[in-house]
Amino acid sequence: MAHSIDARLIKPSELSVAEREAWIAFTDGDPALASPYFRLEFAECCEEVRSDTRVLVVRERGQIAGFLPMQMGKVGYARPIAGPLSDVHGVIAEPDRSVDLKAWLRAGGVPLFEFHSALGLQPCWSAFSHMSDGSWIIDVSRGYDAFEQARSEAEPKAFRNIRARRRKLEEMEGGFEFRMDDDRPEALSAMIDWKREQYRRTSVFDVFSVAWTRDLLAAVLNKQSDRFRGVCSTLNIAGRIAAVHVGMTSEARCHYWFPAYDPDFNKVSPGLLLLLEKIRFASEAGRASVELGPGDYDFKRNLGSWQVPLAQGCILTASAPATLRSAARSLAGAIEKAPFGKIASLPRRALRRADKLASFYAW
Repeated sequence: MAHSIDARLIKPSELSVAEREAWIAFTDGDPALASPYFRLEFAECCEEVRSDTRVLVVRERGQIAGFLPMQMGKVGYARPIAGPLSDVHGVIAEPDRSVDLKAWLRAGGVPLFEFHSALGLQPCWSAFSHMSDGSWIIDVSRGYDAFEQARSEAEPKAFRNIRARRRKLEEMEGGFEFRMDDDRPEALSAMIDWKREQYRRTSVFDVFSVAWTRDLLAAVLNKQSDRFRGVCSTLNIAGRIAAVHVGMTSEARCHYWFPAYDPDFNKVSPGLLLLLEKIRFASEAGRASVELGPGDYDFKRNLGSWQVPLAQGCILTASAPATLRSAARSLAGAIEKAPFGKIASLPRRALRRADKLASFYAW
């Protein structure tokens, strides 16, 4: 099949009308591609903030076969679009198409593609994956009440605690207010400030220390269409912002992305209650599901209806040893020059973690 493959790397803005129509048709035709991550608008947002945003456009026997959005790093690595901010990624094609990913990448001149949350439902990743995770999905296709009843029966103790916290919130002086669309600048600023403090407190890399991540959130919030929109939501207690969530939604699914809350309101779990309000709103707005992303957290297990399998791995299309050695040397050298603290003195021993950090810097 490789001899009949034609592949080219272009920016999302360079897609032809026919290619854009094919992209939309592929996502419309495959429920597995319901996430806003797979919408063309998200790729356009990434292009706004990162000059290395590309789409691998593949034709087989002259016909558009599919797309693979990615970031082309400076040291030879290609990574999924949005890099480490991507909770889920994959091939955009017809659901029954047989995809030879290695041949696609080789035809496009991509020597190495490293992925961390690829759709495990797509068979094309299985030959290259070495670790699996799962993205939690909340099913609201039958309405919010049906969702809550199902999860209450599955996790009765968790929902008793949730209801107790909600009663405490309702009894607080001044009451509370949920805003699904809160465009106040202070809402986004509060989320970023609380998130950065959380990163500092837990010694996790501060994703907002890199300008493009903040710019991406701004671009997503500015993007509004019938198929994609960014959303900043808040829970306000006695007129004060207590919790904020910045996420995005397609016409079919809401994605839970960046939540944060004011520690002063910790006793009433404002972040969790904000999430429940968003789930209710998503159901009323006709969305079939809410995606929480991967991660072993109690609230995801308590609220999630099921998990979508995710795959992690690497695809080498050139001489494997030479490509890997060259990329590793370049990455290690770049890390040694970067302000990463202790990891900079042990680049090769910490290469896996360093690669994730390096992807924030578009290397």
